[in-house]
Amino acid sequence: MAFWWPLLVLAAAYALCRLLLFLIPPTVPSIDVDASDVLAKEDSFIYIPRRGKSTQTDKVQCYEPATMKYLGYFPVVTPDEVKEHVAQSRKAQRIWAKSSFKQRRQFLRILLKYILEHQDLICEVSSRDTGKTMVDASLGEIMTTCEKITWLLDEGEKWLKPEYRSTGRSMLHKRAKVEFYPLGVIGAIVSWNYPFHNVFNPVLAAVFSGNAAVIKVSEHATWSGCFYFRIIQAALSAVGAPENLVHIITGFAETGQALVSSVDKIIFVGSPGVGKMFYMLLQIMKRASETLIPVTLELGGKDSFIVCEDVDLPSVVQVATRAALQSSGQNCAGAERFYVHDDIYSAFVSQIVKTVKSISVGPPLSGRYDMGAICMIEHSEKLQNLVNDALDKGAEIAVRGSFGNLGEDAVDQFFPPTVLVNVDHTMKIMQEETFGPIIPIMKFSSDEEAIKLANDSKYGLGCAVFSGNQKRAIRIASQLHCGVAAINDFASSYMCQSLPFGGVKDSGFGRFAGVEGLRACCLVKSVVEDRLWPYIRTVIPKPIQYPVSEHGFEFQQLLVETLYGYSVWDRLRSLVNLIKMVTEQNFAPTSNATTKKRR
Repeated sequence: MAFWWPLLVLAAAYALCRLLLFLIPPTVPSIDVDASDVLAKEDSFIYIPRRGKSTQTDKVQCYEPATMKYLGYFPVVTPDEVKEHVAQSRKAQRIWAKSSFKQRRQFLRILLKYILEHQDLICEVSSRDTGKTMVDASLGEIMTTCEKITWLLDEGEKWLKPEYRSTGRSMLHKRAKVEFYPLGVIGAIVSWNYPFHNVFNPVLAAVFSGNAAVIKVSEHATWSGCFYFRIIQAALSAVGAPENLVHIITGFAETGQALVSSVDKIIFVGSPGVGKMFYMLLQIMKRASETLIPVTLELGGKDSFIVCEDVDLPSVVQVATRAALQSSGQNCAGAERFYVHDDIYSAFVSQIVKTVKSISVGPPLSGRYDMGAICMIEHSEKLQNLVNDALDKGAEIAVRGSFGNLGEDAVDQFFPPTVLVNVDHTMKIMQEETFGPIIPIMKFSSDEEAIKLANDSKYGLGCAVFSGNQKRAIRIASQLHCGVAAINDFASSYMCQSLPFGGVKDSGFGRFAGVEGLRACCLVKSVVEDRLWPYIRTVIPKPIQYPVSEHGFEFQQLLVETLYGYSVWDRLRSLVNLIKMVTEQNFAPTSNATTKKRR
């Protein structure tokens, strides 16, 4: 018994030290980020965006969608300038690739500290640039980014360290492992709907895995993206990272195309509903094929939201409303097709109508509003066309929210939350990505019908399935053709940052986030080495050494059977024959004369 006491004391001391380390936070310096210009709120003139071919292309004009107040402009980065940005990042990356995980974690901690201390500033900037509410910004920008940072802090190093694998039967005397090396410069072309998270998401994965990053921000969220870049720069500087490791570039399609031609991997986050996206996508694929770089495409979706008859209806209605109206419905993984069991269809519609009636819509920073503006004012016209198409084909509006006292001038900046009933799949609203606050609801009578309806789409990003019987919900979700699924919840898979994110079919391919997304920023190298066993090395057996013995093929057959025979007895029998052959045969090389005689 006395022998165990020292071990128990050491174990208790170790556990106490771990507890203290957990309770005592690490020392993290604060960073100063100049926000004086973004905080300035002096009256600005109302900006009227130009449309069509007359739109100015030498600068990116920025304005608040909710108020149309002018925010300023940023230069369009030319293709030659893009190459220079990438070249600078490439030089910095060669230095950063040698950085320690300790240094990279400190970079993350500094960012996390700044985010937590400046939530209101970050959300306000996002709100002004996209029109979303502060709550929507917190949910979609702050929480998701903090979750990614904490996951990388907890697990990032683990998934980037060499990973040992099994060697199989023929290489038992070896060790096999996978090593992960940074690719170089990760390029990302990101969308406007979550400007803070969409910038930080690729930067965090790239920098933590030892890469540089060049991010082309959307022309519709340039103002906020350029401010958020200052936060990243300050954090990198605080940990002694090389200058130019991360760049933000501004511009239109030509700028993005030049980026694809210059980097070592491209991540494209966009939406088929955004104008000219398909042209841009074709250019990305063409240019990526010319340089043979890996590509990740996240192109939005038409996510289904299935509600079985055995659910707790009030709670599901609240989730459904948030799933459809978060950020005015401008979510790549937003719920856009609602399938409700006919036993509860009327009750579901009644409750969601009541909820939508209570929603207030308006400029999010000028009052208490539940829903903000549409980021691109021309998108409102598309949304109305989708509603009109459904009405022409027999759908009905169950309820439509109002703008309160905003007046008719707000028609282009805001779109009322709209619930449609009597919809079917002949209507565009059930086929095209909406990217807006519209809730089309359709009946189903069996699980098989719900599955068939949900799969009847060219998109396949995500789904949500609700049932009081969790096994039933899992069974339905397992048969849906999509990349992510939530059981009795909405978009919960994205908050689990250990999971990869991406879709199938027209929703894109490749994955970001999670282990797969982190490792996708790496060159994956397979390595086989000798185990540290004395005198055991790979030696070519004499029968198959050059020149090959007359019995070389017979020896090789027995070797294969010894290693991979169907049963233990087959393998043992082959082993005995193999040993017998080795000990009895002389294994003289096959001569030309012998070869001719055999022929």
